Amino acid sequence: MTRTRAGSWLRGRWAVPIVSGALIAASFAVHGLAGNRSANPLAGDALMIAAALVAGLPIVLAAIKALRSRVIGIDLLVSVASIGAVIVGEFWEAAAVTFLFAVGGALENATLNRTRSALRELVRVAPEVAVVLREGRQEEVAASGVRTGETVLVKNGAKVPVDGTVLEGTGTIDEAAITGESLPVEKLGGDQVFAGTIATGGFLQVRATDVGADTTLARIIHRVEDAQDAKAKTARFMDRFSAWYTPGIIALSLAVGLLTKDTELALTLLVIGCPGALVISIPVSVVAGIGRGARDGILIKGGEFLETSARISAVAVDKTGTLTEGRPELTDVEVLHGGWTADELLGLAARAEAGSEHPLARPLVEAAAQRGMDVSGRLAALTEPVAGKGVLAVLDGQRVAVGNRRLMEAEGVQIGEATATLDRLSAEGRTAMLVAADTTLLGVVAVADRVRDDAAEMVRRLHSAGVHKVVMLTGDDERVARAVGAAVGVDEVHAGLLPEDKLNAVVHLQREGEVVAMVGDGVNDAPALATANIGVAMGAAGTGVAIETADIALMADDLLKLPRAIRLARRTVSVMHQNILIALVTVAVLLTGVLVGGVTMAVGMLVHEASVLVVIINAMRLLRRKANDTWTDTAALRHAHPTPDPLGRSARHRARPAGRAGLTAAGDVEQADARTTVVHAR
Repeated sequence: MTRTRAGSWLRGRWAVPIVSGALIAASFAVHGLAGNRSANPLAGDALMIAAALVAGLPIVLAAIKALRSRVIGIDLLVSVASIGAVIVGEFWEAAAVTFLFAVGGALENATLNRTRSALRELVRVAPEVAVVLREGRQEEVAASGVRTGETVLVKNGAKVPVDGTVLEGTGTIDEAAITGESLPVEKLGGDQVFAGTIATGGFLQVRATDVGADTTLARIIHRVEDAQDAKAKTARFMDRFSAWYTPGIIALSLAVGLLTKDTELALTLLVIGCPGALVISIPVSVVAGIGRGARDGILIKGGEFLETSARISAVAVDKTGTLTEGRPELTDVEVLHGGWTADELLGLAARAEAGSEHPLARPLVEAAAQRGMDVSGRLAALTEPVAGKGVLAVLDGQRVAVGNRRLMEAEGVQIGEATATLDRLSAEGRTAMLVAADTTLLGVVAVADRVRDDAAEMVRRLHSAGVHKVVMLTGDDERVARAVGAAVGVDEVHAGLLPEDKLNAVVHLQREGEVVAMVGDGVNDAPALATANIGVAMGAAGTGVAIETADIALMADDLLKLPRAIRLARRTVSVMHQNILIALVTVAVLLTGVLVGGVTMAVGMLVHEASVLVVIINAMRLLRRKANDTWTDTAALRHAHPTPDPLGRSARHRARPAGRAGLTAAGDVEQADARTTVVHAR
């Protein structure tokens, strides 16, 4: 074991520093530990030159490679300084500079790898084998060998090898690797499971929907790889700065050498002027910040978006599926036309909605099914969704309309007597839909979507994180929006919005000088998400589109990850600024020390490498979660601090998250009025 470990050190990043350091030690031994010359001083000098060559050759090769790409970097400064030191006979200085630079590079690589630990952890959780049910028999195959549509068996303690849907069985799954959640999640038939998660109990039969490189885990790994390599705006500025700074140091050293005739002073300036800590200060911070976020189920697209997130001053959020659970339930069926019963009215509305993808279709269809109505077997001959208004359908030769007032006006339906009913239901926080057949108003059906238990806490934490304006954007009725806004404590409510109106609302905030984050599903809110400074997708574990399109993807359907992401971004940018200051102060002090005397080439390189390590260690603090960022578990928070429902019902503790991941904006536009209403809730 010891031999293997030692061998790996000699073959790895530490090989050059170890060999170079051994040659330096041998040189000192030959010269005498006290520095006295022995009978054969040339042997000691030869060992010192060999040490400089061993450590310096990789540096020179890197400098040549950079010059071929027309880049003048740190390697060139060290190469010129060490070669010059050898020429003027300062063998110890040449060996010390190259040795320390090699040590610094090895430590830098080691610590940078440490900051990428989140990515390594993701790769480590990737499953290698799967148990597949083929022709009635269990077969163990490579995870990459599972085919879409096959049935995979997930036993207690096993890793889930694919993304899929539970067919049979019950169990609990630890989804920390995907969503960052610490508590296992109960899984039943119809629920989603993700590759890389671990079964902590039960037995599941899963139908594979995504395998191999198409799984959520694979997409996350790809995203984190790209994000950690992407440069922030500050990093790009530092690159441009270094492109001018490095030639400037070379020119300064040359001028000083010519004026003072002191070659050693000029070479020392070259070494001291190395902007190593400055160059590494931003990338290491970005890598560490993005790595910390990945561990917490927060995917940040790159350094640029990390920096922008630190400046977020306003957050715009959908209502349906974001501040509310996104699973509305039927609450009222009111008949307004003689000859119709409540069940008949509900059945008609459910059949009209059954063929649409509208989010309010589900509660109608489910409620009808619970009352024993066969909705799915009696679908409409034609279904036509009308954006922002409702649904039109042809049923048994009748033209049926289910939607808001604007849809009824467009269809020529008189709603006079229903106005009072609509106003009452809206005031109670319910979304009401009118039902008409062949221009005759039949009645009203209403649904309600319960406010998330952690919505109010999210708003409070956003304010605490420095966001001074939280705005709710919804296409719902003003009264419904007012009820939800009051329940969660948002600063403004913009109601009655069509999709393009949400985009305009974001633009308006930006014109007011706000840096806006828009929380949406990455699909239906695409215009607003693209226009916002930062687009945020929540519950992204359920949609690959969200992971690829959002600037920030919150993998769990957890509102509290949003303020955590903003805090992380601000911590990261703060560390960036600290690192830049450390690097600049170090260079300034060393240059002053060289010019006034007292700082040698070896001492300067030692301090320089120490500053690089300080910068890296400072950035590595981001890998630790701050005490005030260790949020109470979401489930526990919901249990301890229930949010009142706009309908007046007490909040129920959810044993497991809703089966639908991601946000839906389509529901927001169903009850849109013709105008945009702004309600100041606070």
